[in-house]
Amino acid sequence: MTGDEFLKHWQGHRGLTRKVIEKFPEEELFNYSIGGMRTFAEITKELLTIGLPGLMGIVNKTEDPLSHDIPVTTKAEILNIWDEHTPLIDEYFKKIKNDEFHEIINLFGSYRNANYSNLLYFVDNEIHHRAQGYVYLRSLGIEPPFFWEH
Repeated sequence: MTGDEFLKHWQGHRGLTRKVIEKFPEEELFNYSIGGMRTFAEITKELLTIGLPGLMGIVNKTEDPLSHDIPVTTKAEILNIWDEHTPLIDEYFKKIKNDEFHEIINLFGSYRNANYSNLLYFVDNEIHHRAQGYVYLRSLGIEPPFFWEH
């Protein structure tokens, strides 16, 4: 797989996750959960504070600590930040040279892995959490987007 192919794959997942966020009614996005899990707004904040910030850490070789504390109170704010991140992910990803994918870094000052492993984690983590969003939507009687649509 080339870097461009991986980036397209990642952005495809981000497009689908965005559709899941859009499906949530405002109230349930911030207040609904099942079985003690976080709300989907809290989950989305995690995704927003891992993807682009982690990628920037890889490119800039920084170890800034991870924090999911971003001040969002509306779905529109979440979607706005999501949309701001999309072209920046493209921009930063293209700065990674092929030989840097195997470099070991201490991402967020806590996760010592090869860059490619961190990038795979960003996608895997998003898929995992998007599945929680699917469960929430179905439990609310809302049909989630088809997973192949992105």
